[in-house]
Amino acid sequence: MSMARRGRSISVIGLLLAGGIGIISSTQTWLTVIRADAGEPIVVAGADALALLAPLSLAVLAVGAALALVGRVLRYIFAALALLAGALLAWWTAEILFSTPLSAVAPTVTEATGLAGSDTVADMIAAIEPSAWPAIALIGWAIQIVTAVFALVTAHQWKSGGRRFRTDAAASDEHDGPVDAIDSWDDLSRGTDPTR
Repeated sequence: MSMARRGRSISVIGLLLAGGIGIISSTQTWLTVIRADAGEPIVVAGADALALLAPLSLAVLAVGAALALVGRVLRYIFAALALLAGALLAWWTAEILFSTPLSAVAPTVTEATGLAGSDTVADMIAAIEPSAWPAIALIGWAIQIVTAVFALVTAHQWKSGGRRFRTDAAASDEHDGPVDAIDSWDDLSRGTDPTR
């Protein structure tokens, strides 16, 4: 079975994987703030360091699931949205990982210490140490970008979704080539043996 024939399954799995990594990482410690006053270090979760991390990761999961069902035009729209979200998340995550802007930790530091104002917060911070999670998330966004590009390139070759809602005769007309796992599941749902 060619890569293009399996494009839908690969795209769905890739986006679900990237979205899952994003959701998991949003609950993990991304940054540890070492305080200048020698107080207890302050840990900053991914969702606090990057406010859009969890919502965009959920959106990627939804897009990944939707790609299994939508027609050709929506495939391109959803894949383009996934590509845009992946590029934005990768940019923001790389900024946190490599330059660690004060804005990524300021709200958490303010909440923990009661101190406000960028100068005051900056004076409170001796160092900011990233954990492995921003790098793991960055790998997830790379998977998302590659998957979205793959979906855009192969979407025209995917078999049509939603065959279960058409007549058996119309659906069976599409069995002139190899089928992927989703097509086989649709066949089983209709009571047809996809191995014949």
